[in-house]
Amino acid sequence: MGLTRVSGLLFGGDYNPEQWPEHVWDEDVRLMAEAGVNMATVAVFSWSRLEPRPGEYDFGWLDRVMDLLHANGVAADLATATATPPPWLVREHPEVLPVDAAGTRLDFGSRQGYCPSSPVFHAATVRLARAMAERYRDHPALAMWHIGNEYADHTLECFCEESAEHFRRWLRGRHGSIDGLNAAWGTSCWGQHYTAFDQVNPPRKAPGPVNPAQLLDWRRFCSDALLECFELERAVLREVTPDVPVTTNFMSILHGLDYWKWAAAEDVVSDDAYPDPADPSSHVAVALSYDLMRSLRRRPWILLEQASSAVSWREVNVPKPPGMMRLHSLQAIAHGADGAMFFQWRQAKYGPEKFHSALLPHGGTAARGWRDTLALGADLRRLAEVAGTPTEAHVALVLDWDSWWGLEAPESMPSNRLRLKELMQAWYGPLHAAGVAVDLVPPLGDLSGYRVVIAPNLYMCTAEQAAWLGAFPGHLVVGPFSGVVDPDDQVHEGGAPGPLRGLLGVTVDEFWPLPDGTVQPLRLGGRAVPARTWAEWLRVEDAEVLARYEGGDLDGQAAITRRGRATYLGCLPEDVTPVLREVLEAAGVEPVATVPEGVEATRRGDHLFLLNHTTDPVKVDLAEPGTDLLTGRDLNGLTEIPGRDALVLRLASPGTRRTNEGER
Repeated sequence: MGLTRVSGLLFGGDYNPEQWPEHVWDEDVRLMAEAGVNMATVAVFSWSRLEPRPGEYDFGWLDRVMDLLHANGVAADLATATATPPPWLVREHPEVLPVDAAGTRLDFGSRQGYCPSSPVFHAATVRLARAMAERYRDHPALAMWHIGNEYADHTLECFCEESAEHFRRWLRGRHGSIDGLNAAWGTSCWGQHYTAFDQVNPPRKAPGPVNPAQLLDWRRFCSDALLECFELERAVLREVTPDVPVTTNFMSILHGLDYWKWAAAEDVVSDDAYPDPADPSSHVAVALSYDLMRSLRRRPWILLEQASSAVSWREVNVPKPPGMMRLHSLQAIAHGADGAMFFQWRQAKYGPEKFHSALLPHGGTAARGWRDTLALGADLRRLAEVAGTPTEAHVALVLDWDSWWGLEAPESMPSNRLRLKELMQAWYGPLHAAGVAVDLVPPLGDLSGYRVVIAPNLYMCTAEQAAWLGAFPGHLVVGPFSGVVDPDDQVHEGGAPGPLRGLLGVTVDEFWPLPDGTVQPLRLGGRAVPARTWAEWLRVEDAEVLARYEGGDLDGQAAITRRGRATYLGCLPEDVTPVLREVLEAAGVEPVATVPEGVEATRRGDHLFLLNHTTDPVKVDLAEPGTDLLTGRDLNGLTEIPGRDALVLRLASPGTRRTNEGER
């Protein structure tokens, strides 16, 4: 069985029967069965239909939907329906609605219209979650609970007085006393010293820059406050239906929520991902987010939402050309997903998402999209044996939300050009191109089994984290502007890299951010490499210099250093591949396959995925025979993969790790 007691790989999508007359439902489930759909997400935005008046429930229509799904072999990812409060709740209790940083209370008319700290909202969601759990606890269609929806998509924070009081309670728990808060926030700067907690407010709109330590704690609080909303409902579901797994759909690598914390609170990690068809490199960025989803619990996850073609919320909503829907779905499976689901099943005829694509398009079964749906369902059934298989990686990227929040604080940094996602991608892109499997880890996470650990940025670093990295026996790479501050956003004594100084053998004498459009050349391994955005004037104390700057004010200064197995980059090279290649070779890390440019190689257990993201056919010389599960062909030697196509090989010899690069 899979993650949700459904065999094989999950296939389906968000189903909104309440948007359609009942005579359409029979056609829906008939077509679901034809397409091989085995799971549908239902009732996500149905609160006002399920509870039309306070305490009065109308479950009849949902009963019929659940029965229809079960009768046609479709399991339910059943939402608690709390993603958007109903009109009666916000009209009777307007304090439930969120307030922005300027003090404006937002009105009803979209979704996620709630204050995460509202006790009225909390009580109402718990009541509904309990009613749902008690109603459907024994229903045979129930396979998984779905709490909320895309937390922090529209409502990450609220600045009302209820939120302010919640924030103060949170601060008391973190800092203990007002003196502790003053010390942590450095309130002697700019005359912000507090004498009581009731003087502390959220970082509302102010005349000038807000204390960055206050902003950092606010980011932590907002993630925790939304997590409390999730946990209140989860507690009810686990009480009433302890054997039914619980999830909520993440939003890839989202700045607002610490997904390490969130994943620990749910049974199944699920994600929503919408790579842009107009961006030829979007598959690389989404691969990084998929590897995060797999890493959050170190086990398979579910792609709960993606688009079958165009979305409805970009400035220009480009459709997916033939083959891309299938390729994107296979990519998620390749990176550890045990399901490729969609938003949505039937394309809506009204509302903000009426032009968002669906498995069943406006044109019905005559549409191109429907043929793609049928074909993908058949492919996923052929790949059923992949479900539950592991991914083994020997390289880990460190991702820390606290450090991310501190790094991107506005109006207080040497440069606002350092963005964590871009720093992560600078390393992940070459690893992805090289066919090297990658996990992500939190600070203090388990590093056993890894040979290389890369921290693209650790702006915030503690002595404990430095000791954790120092104890790692493999090869370590640390990116620039690391070890700068402690968890209260206060600069370490002696400056950067703070507690990492002994490990790296350097001190940052001065940060040297580069203006937009400028380049700082450096010489690395006998070749000139441009650095952009960032540089540092390093004082080398106990390290080998691998690269020096050439020209400009930094001429001759160290740019990249190494002490033992620890490499430090005091700059942002345009391409880190030379550094990365040397580290991987020294660590003995090999790719799962060596493939032509534009072809992605991943491995799950004894299954090798080769995904051609280009529009042209490529040839790969397979070093080991295998059976392509998608076609049933036994393959060996030189093999062609058409454009936007894939091979999923069950390898004949378990343990095979490589293929040889062919020619375009």
